[in-house]
Amino acid sequence: MEIPYDHLEPDTLRALVEEYVTRAGTDYGEVEVPLPTKVRQVIARLERGEAVITYDPETKSCDIVPC
Repeated sequence: MEIPYDHLEPDTLRALVEEYVTRAGTDYGEVEVPLPTKVRQVIARLERGEAVITYDPETKSCDIVPC
């Protein structure tokens, strides 16, 4: 099930995105990208509709997936 990002409290959204970017281990190339920058990039993708938050009731877990 999809969860609209704007239905989450700002602190909840930030915590979810922080958990995602630290778990995802995304490779940003040779230059290390600071956590706040990664979080802003993911939130921007959510705002542009390029990614969505999903919730799996069976595992009771959230994920962020590209559209």
